[in-house]
Order: sequence, then C-alpha cells, then structure tokens
Amino acid sequence: MSGELTILDGGMGGELIRRGFPSGGLWSAKALVEKPEVVRAVHEDYVKAGARVIITNSYSTVPSYLAKENMQSRYVELTTIAARLAREVADADATGVQVAGCLPPLSESYRPDLVPDDETSRPIYAEIVKALSANVDLYIAETMSSVREAVNAASTARQTDPDKPLWVALTLADQPGGGLRSGETMQQVVAGLEPYNVDAFLFNCTDPGAISVALEQLAPLTDKPTGAYPNRFHVPPGWTLDNEIKTEPTEMTVEEYLDFVATWRRSGATIIGGCCGVGPEFIAALSA
Repeated sequence: MSGELTILDGGMGGELIRRGFPSGGLWSAKALVEKPEVVRAVHEDYVKAGARVIITNSYSTVPSYLAKENMQSRYVELTTIAARLAREVADADATGVQVAGCLPPLSESYRPDLVPDDETSRPIYAEIVKALSANVDLYIAETMSSVREAVNAASTARQTDPDKPLWVALTLADQPGGGLRSGETMQQVVAGLEPYNVDAFLFNCTDPGAISVALEQLAPLTDKPTGAYPNRFHVPPGWTLDNEIKTEPTEMTVEEYLDFVATWRRSGATIIGGCCGVGPEFIAALSA
C-alpha cells in the first residue's frame, strides 16, 4: 500500500443532471449561468462525502462550448464564477479543503484530432489561469488526450502562475494498454511534460481497467505522486457531446470501484476520486 490518500471529488455534470438540471450543449456551464446554487450544492455534497480537493466547475466554460449559445465572450467571467463558488464551499469547511482549478480541453474531449493549434490554445489557457488564480490552491489540466494538449495547458499554467502546484490528468484509450487516446505512451507523456515539472500525474475520464494498466506503466517512470478518477461509461470512437453517438454505460458498483481503488493504491496512487457518473456515494465509500 502506498502513501497517505488524498480524496478528490466526483463528477459534476452527471450530478447536475441527477438534480434535474440537464445541460444541453453548454454542458455544466449552463448551471453557472442559470442556477449556480445547484453547483454549490454539488460541491458541498462532495465535501460532506469526504473530498479534500474539489475541482472548479469550469470544464465547459471555454469559448468553443459557449459559442453554441453565442456566449464565447463570457468565458473569463464564467470561469471566475466557477472558481469563486468552489472557494466559498471550501472555505466554509473547517478541515482544509483545497480547490483545484480546472484547465480543460479547449475543443471536444477525447479527440486529439480536434485539439486547437498551440497559437490558439495558449492565450486562452492564460486567461483561464488568470480567472482562476485568486480562488484556487492548485491547477489540474483535465482529460488531456494527447501530449501536445497537456503541454499547452501545463506550459501556460507554469508561465502565468508559476507558484501554484500543477497536476496533469490524462485520458486513456478505453482498451487497457493502449496509451493515451492519441496512442502516445507513458514514456512520451513523462518526457513531454518533464520541462514543466508537474506535481502529479493522474488519469481521468476513462475506463478504470485502462487506468490500472497505465498506473503500472507509469510507476517506474516517475517519482511524482500519481492518481486516478475514472468514468462509469465507455466512449465509442468519434463521440462528441453534440453528435448522435451514444456512450455505453458500465454499471460499476461502489464495491467494484473500491476494488479498482485497491489495485491503484498497490500501484502507488495517492490521489483518487471520480469522474463522469461517479457521485458522492462513491466518494463517501472511498472516504470511509
């Protein structure tokens, strides 16, 4: 068994839907605009469940998503609101909850072929970091599908706010052992991010079995903390939020999740939570 466990929160979008707030094309940004108190309540429930790091609800406050409602000019404003809500919830808890500022994909998740070019990406990431900076304790580049996408987020965070910790969470091919969704290997990940001295490597928004293999592959390549926060569904090839391709649910129970956690802990993982479909009941069981 590895070192002391840091417990992350679980998924936000699924919880918003579960509470009667489906997102449409804006995904979880819609709640920031129309019902921020629901976002606050989800954060609070994760803290009550035992999460000690909560992630800002800024995954979809990016120009490409907001443009669906002609709101792309509001991405800094909405990112700032997301950070403030998380900060207020964290500060209301006496146990020292930290806020991780989400640096998300700037186009579609899981699609390395759609990652914007570097010259487009980095100025947007810089504005996101500035919008988060006053209210977060660390940054987490989430659901990075390729090394280039991760480098754009990580390099900009280091340049814009170099003093805060930086975690990078990568999304994997659902077939265990397939590397990132780009096909790149763990060796390529570690080498590509080496110049930015990231503080932790994680895997998120991906199949738990794939995470188990990737953590084993990663362990001998780095002495940095590692971690995981999985999905409860598979993503078929070509999927985006707006097309007709359906995700494939995997009915991972809380008990199965805890079995995966035990495997990840044996591989050295110390930062664990949940992503899409993993709600407060999973985090409460992990905490217990």
